[in-house]
Amino acid sequence: MLAMSIQDTIQAKLSEALQPSMLEVANESHKHGGPATESHFNITAVSASFTDLNLVRRHQAVYKLLQNELAEGVHALAMHLYTEQEWEQRQGSLPTSPDCAGGEK
Repeated sequence: MLAMSIQDTIQAKLSEALQPSMLEVANESHKHGGPATESHFNITAVSASFTDLNLVRRHQAVYKLLQNELAEGVHALAMHLYTEQEWEQRQGSLPTSPDCAGGEK
């Protein structure tokens, strides 16, 4: 049996725990210095579970869900976590990450 990629694992864990209406997990490792690995991700999630949580609590919830991945090689997470209402206000516009300015380049 083939092991799931880190990206697939993140997607599966967030899907199960957050039941998001929209979830995008993008591997952005190629934008950073060093070998292109599965170490940098951009996560956009829209979930009713964020409704009563401020931004810090939303991030903490995702960090907790992904603690194993963070301990085993995921170096950076860009997280954009929205309620349904916040997502509607953005008109479904996905945020982008800038290219890395540091690292081993």
